[in-house]
Amino acid sequence: MDAETCKEVIELAVEIHGEPEIINTDQGSQYTSKIFTDYVSKLYTTKLSMDGKGRATDNAYIERFWRSIKYEYIYLNPTNNVMELYHGIDRYIKYYNEELRQRTLDNRTPMDVYSLAA
Repeated sequence: MDAETCKEVIELAVEIHGEPEIINTDQGSQYTSKIFTDYVSKLYTTKLSMDGKGRATDNAYIERFWRSIKYEYIYLNPTNNVMELYHGIDRYIKYYNEELRQRTLDNRTPMDVYSLAA
């Protein structure tokens, strides 16, 4: 994963979904590179946020989410087809957000909690 690849991923995401309010990364060299930071600084409304050094727990929630995807879907459904993997992950994320009740959310789904906050 290099700076150019990371920039291209953000470009594609912005093209598809529009500009985010914030892009949060760690302080990896690909994210602190001139290529990446120059691209983000040219966006009109997006702010770049970086986790502090030694703040491994800053992204614990998203790390836990990716662990869930890997262990509950990807490892159980191996494929050599990228589109099949993409669609499978898409289905899993919808299941995770809209159907999977979680103890830490008082037996509600993430969408239930999000809807209350909106």
